[in-house]
Amino acid sequence: MFLPREILEQKLQEFLKEDLGHGDVTTFATIPAGVTVEAEVRTKEAGVIAGLEEAIVLGESLGVQVKTTVVNGAEVKPKTVLLKIIGDARTLLSMERTLLNLLSRMSGIATTTKQIVEKIRKAGYKTRIASTRKVAPGLAYFDKKAVVIGSGDAHRSGLDDMVLIKDNHIAIAGGATQAVRKARESTSFSKKIEIEVTNSDDAVKVAEAKVDVIMLDNLQPTQIKDALEKLEKKRLRNHVLVEASGRINEKNVLEFAATGVDILSLGEITQNAKALDMNLKVVKVRKK
Repeated sequence: MFLPREILEQKLQEFLKEDLGHGDVTTFATIPAGVTVEAEVRTKEAGVIAGLEEAIVLGESLGVQVKTTVVNGAEVKPKTVLLKIIGDARTLLSMERTLLNLLSRMSGIATTTKQIVEKIRKAGYKTRIASTRKVAPGLAYFDKKAVVIGSGDAHRSGLDDMVLIKDNHIAIAGGATQAVRKARESTSFSKKIEIEVTNSDDAVKVAEAKVDVIMLDNLQPTQIKDALEKLEKKRLRNHVLVEASGRINEKNVLEFAATGVDILSLGEITQNAKALDMNLKVVKVRKK
């Protein structure tokens, strides 16, 4: 995933402004102007690293030199040095928490995603693991990028990515097939159309309506298998991608992968993200 540097800088500096308020009063009160320091960001636990580009851009936008010692996607051990930073002490301390919050959150999401993906692969399944739009407001780009770095699929980044017809759309449109028909009439060829269904009969109906992706929402593995079997009998299975979503987590993910679905989307990857523990330590103070 990519954003032009200027736009990425704007997003990052908005985060920093929120934290700074009218200024870092502690740093102003205790640290004299003109002091230069060297610091390192180190992990306190093992995990997959994400957010390095964001750390560099944030630092450089404030005149702080940031060098990475690993790459995004690297699997690291505790006490691994991720970043070496040189710059004005006041600036560094003022940006510290913003940098760590984003770096640790993105790394936590990448770590969880990678663990689930590897669990699926080790079991011999080819099912794709995707995130959902259950992300923290303002962090969608960063959360989704972390999922991709962790070898997952971002799914929709926003409402303009694809057509995804859900239960409320269906209720208002007058039914699943009607919703698909209306979407087909007004949607560009460049956008895929996905629809959420809650039973196997509707899965067949929307496949016959030539939807691109079927989302089996909140179905148990046995119900998912039933839907796939019905699609096979109607010779529709090879013409549609099938996604399962709802109540899927790291503990039961293999049960759902075993059904044969193409995609499993897990809100918990981003919604319940556990940040990867890390810290920033000053290792050298250069006097004025």
